[in-house]
Amino acid sequence: MTKTLSFEGRAPRQGPGVEELEAAHRERLLNFSEQLAACVTVRLTGTRDAGELYEQHIRDCLESVPLLPPDPGRAIDVGSGGGLPGLVWAICRPDMEVVLLDSVGKKARAVQAIAEALGLSNVQVLCARSEDIARSERESFDLACARAVASAGITAELLSPLVRVGGFLLTFKGARLAEELAEVEKAASWGQLGLLSPLALPYGGGDSSRALVLWEKSARCPRAYPRPAGMASTKGWWLSRRAG
Repeated sequence: MTKTLSFEGRAPRQGPGVEELEAAHRERLLNFSEQLAACVTVRLTGTRDAGELYEQHIRDCLESVPLLPPDPGRAIDVGSGGGLPGLVWAICRPDMEVVLLDSVGKKARAVQAIAEALGLSNVQVLCARSEDIARSERESFDLACARAVASAGITAELLSPLVRVGGFLLTFKGARLAEELAEVEKAASWGQLGLLSPLALPYGGGDSSRALVLWEKSARCPRAYPRPAGMASTKGWWLSRRAG
């Protein structure tokens, strides 16, 4: 869990810190939280209060912005829901192309409308499953993220086929992180998916159990992945024979 990734000699965090990012983009980030709160066509988050949305979601997502690749490129937010963290990335990194992916049509349409209302030209919203996008745009992204989709092992399987060699996988995790990582590491190395071991970066201060988890893509993902839709959550890849 604490192995150091190579990051090609770079520190994991790049560029402005969270406070600097928030100060620079606060007006548009506040607008985003208001757009989320005002959405009535579909429930995108657990709360509809703009202030709570900002504190619980927008500021949380800001923590991941310094981990984005420093150069312009493509990032994909899998299971984006209300555009979290993808729209936060798009606001803070206008040089980067951000793809927001959700399999629920109502959510994808609502997020598309919010992106347009925010005047974001670097966003593409897709309604599809990650398994389908991994086949059509295999290993074409610089970074792939899933904020609250599944356990760490399942998330890694869904994201790895999307990311180029040398790119990164990112997920947000809470109190069960050590348990999730240990479950996988008992039986197989992350190298089975073409990944270096994960690096957990705690955030939130104090007794917070929150962490951003990064994997570096060190080799091609085996063609066996992604498996058919639903299989990742039914039987972990670490319980199967090594894929070729």
